[in-house]
Amino acid sequence: MNTEPNSLIKASSPYLLQHAYNPVNWYEWGAEALQKASAENKLILVSIGYSACHWCHVMERESFENHEVAEVMNRHFVCIKVDREERPDIDQIYMLAIQLMTGSGGWPLNCICLPDQRPIYGGTYFRKADWVNVLESVAAMWANEPDKAIAYADRLTDGIQNAEKIIPQIKVDEYTKAHLTAITEPWKRYFDMAEGGYNRAPKFPLPNNWQFMLRYSHLMQDDATHVSALLTLEKMAMGGIYDHVAGGFSRYSVDGDWHVPHFEKMLYDNGQLISLYAEAYQYSRSLLFKEVAEESIEWLEREMMSPEGLFYAALDADSEGVEGKFYVWDKPDFEAVLGDDADLLSDYFNVTDEGNWEEEQTNILLRKFTEEEYAEVKGISVVELLQKIKTAKIKLLQERSKRIRPGLDDKCLTAWNAMAIKGLAESAEIFDHPHYYEMAKKAASFILAHVNTADGGLYRNFKNDKASIPGFLDDYAFFIEALIALYEADFDENWLKEAKRLCDYVLLNFEDEHSPMLFYTSAAGETLIARKHEIMDNVVPASNSVMAQNLHKLGLLFDEDVYSIKAEEMLAAVLPQIKTYGSAYSNWAIQLLNQVFGINEIALTGAAVKKQKSAFNAHYIPNKITLGGTKSQLPLLKDKQSIETKIYICRNKVCQLPVATVDEALKLIN
Repeated sequence: MNTEPNSLIKASSPYLLQHAYNPVNWYEWGAEALQKASAENKLILVSIGYSACHWCHVMERESFENHEVAEVMNRHFVCIKVDREERPDIDQIYMLAIQLMTGSGGWPLNCICLPDQRPIYGGTYFRKADWVNVLESVAAMWANEPDKAIAYADRLTDGIQNAEKIIPQIKVDEYTKAHLTAITEPWKRYFDMAEGGYNRAPKFPLPNNWQFMLRYSHLMQDDATHVSALLTLEKMAMGGIYDHVAGGFSRYSVDGDWHVPHFEKMLYDNGQLISLYAEAYQYSRSLLFKEVAEESIEWLEREMMSPEGLFYAALDADSEGVEGKFYVWDKPDFEAVLGDDADLLSDYFNVTDEGNWEEEQTNILLRKFTEEEYAEVKGISVVELLQKIKTAKIKLLQERSKRIRPGLDDKCLTAWNAMAIKGLAESAEIFDHPHYYEMAKKAASFILAHVNTADGGLYRNFKNDKASIPGFLDDYAFFIEALIALYEADFDENWLKEAKRLCDYVLLNFEDEHSPMLFYTSAAGETLIARKHEIMDNVVPASNSVMAQNLHKLGLLFDEDVYSIKAEEMLAAVLPQIKTYGSAYSNWAIQLLNQVFGINEIALTGAAVKKQKSAFNAHYIPNKITLGGTKSQLPLLKDKQSIETKIYICRNKVCQLPVATVDEALKLIN
């Protein structure tokens, strides 16, 4: 390691700071590096990763900490390190370039570009010898055959700019159940009906996929999606991908059984999974789902909360340079912590002498049985077993907290915080837990007050009292969605006013005049070699699909046709794509569900609004927005003020006559 730092020492990103003492002369992405490349006619090496990325750390150890490798990099290239979580706009462009070149992508992502930022060569992880070979070959081409490099760049950049072009469509006359069936029937072929998820490995949670399946199974009364969604949630909750000691999920499992996780824990996964498990509890009343949501919120508050009430980005997979070391148990250690209960709970948590993670000969805690099944086999009551499990988790957590912790990525990202805020607001309602609401309110209020730009927009990041990167479309989309969730929790219309204001900001700054889709970057932002849309739903829903749902809801709440028409145009344009690959358009498919079945607008008035809302929360109505209050400027409530309890059910701009009880209202919905 160098004693003198490179220029990354000034960075806010923990990932960039990890590379500050590499012998590579790294720069952050910015004017200094880009101007240097241009002035010296030097190739740019863009190396992209994130702090919880295992193979990023491996490549750093093998290549970027090596003086001989660094010498080659520094001689031929202007080397730029990018944290993909802070700058997803840069990642998006060069990831697409690598996919066009190699057919696949991932991180670490290493892309060699001309001095004008256009890519010519790249890949993901390289072993040291291969990496040096690549660097010298490309540098030689630039020195001896620059025209060849420029021709590559022309072709690649053209591919990047024209990929995922969405053609505006005339609105479909009427969406029907047949549209939904055409999407879901081919999708079902990929279900793993034994272990949940899809019949492949590795297995990712993909929360939005299963949220769609829950809603589809309920509204379409479909058995296969019902069974598959609940099976998947149960298997994930019992598998090693879930942290049975502290709560929260790892990013994915490397196998097809949810057994061995890739141990990094990301805020974006857990924010979404808290929402999903709360919704699944409302749907199924499974106590397992409630426990998972509540334990994950406890983990969020205990380990991921900043002093301001925001949430940190991620926990690394590694501690002491070993993946998963913080989380696993040898049987003697496990027995020493649990004493007399160790025999009973070794089987429960699948802890064996030889270890259930054969590769490392240690144990990942996981479950194979429900508490009811296990108590019956062991001949004790369920109540006694539950008490022993609860005590064991406390002891294991205390013991584990003495270990060297995985690295914490302590930047706070607006989009990821928004997912957590939404999960907390929804859980507060479903579990009737006001503290979750207070956590959500504190984080959202802080973003509105301190993570905002001078022109009324949002920043993407916050760390050390500083926000520096202007927000991207996902920051706005997820935060608007979170504000709508907060309104539905407390009926404070200020949240909706902020949501509407930010929505107008997005329509002004992210619009594409040639497409119904919104650009991922603001017109006021930095100019890169391409301005992309984000359309496909992945481990996180696409910012465009989230915005389409926001526009649909705000169109109803404010009776704004401009929003509603825009949402319809976005869905119509993407509809031909959805049935080709349902899993990659699951959030668009939720929007389609809302079009086919309509959104129930439940307007609550009178003195007992809170009580009515609680009663509704006991029922699963996935296609709804709830409004309420005694003084309101919202069109649906304005002329419906009354002291006595009245519930209005409206759909497609038609309201039923008011009723006095939730039971009567449910009949109108069903």
